[in-house]
Amino acid sequence: MLKPLGLNLSETKTQITNLADGIDFLGFHIQWRRKKGTEEWHVYTFIGRRPIRQLKAKIRALTRRQSQQDLQSVLRGINQILRGWSAYFQHAVAKNQFSALANFVWWRLIRMLKARHHWTWKDIRRRFVTPQGHWRPISAAGTDLFDLQTVAVTRYRWRGAKIPSPWPTIQPTTVSVESRMRSGSARSPGKRTGSNPDTAPRIYSAELQLTYWPNRRCPR
Repeated sequence: MLKPLGLNLSETKTQITNLADGIDFLGFHIQWRRKKGTEEWHVYTFIGRRPIRQLKAKIRALTRRQSQQDLQSVLRGINQILRGWSAYFQHAVAKNQFSALANFVWWRLIRMLKARHHWTWKDIRRRFVTPQGHWRPISAAGTDLFDLQTVAVTRYRWRGAKIPSPWPTIQPTTVSVESRMRSGSARSPGKRTGSNPDTAPRIYSAELQLTYWPNRRCPR
């Protein structure tokens, strides 16, 4: 299966594990868990820990308290990172994680602004809270901070035959086989019982259908 694609199996990166323990693959953590409130078990796709640590490290690098970059440049850099990161992980179980990361980014920016302008918490509320008591988004020169909580999470669904296959479809072949059986004793199937029609052996006909896949193993 791998050779036609030009791929080789790496023994150092291959392991056999229980899906209940979970595996990390391409930044995702795939694990078999019980659905909350039920006794049903499903395979869920979460965001791995390593991508979250890497994202936080990038945000910390852009929001250092001693940074001299203007706020608009900082927001542009953060928005580019958040948009690309969320577009990749929006198909996982990520809604709560997106909310936690949005809170993390907001606090990093607020602490940077407090240290840069020597603002107090009263100054923060005066600038970012509306008269109705709602928080304004952090913005500079028309550039608003991208809110991760607004990203729509669309979980992957089983698509079955809708996924195109690069291999040609092989149709199974059905063959009918007719078998004739003679009634009688199992110990002596060919035993004669005389000319009595009631005790004479009877002939039964049965038809058996066999299905096979050419040049392939029969699926289990």
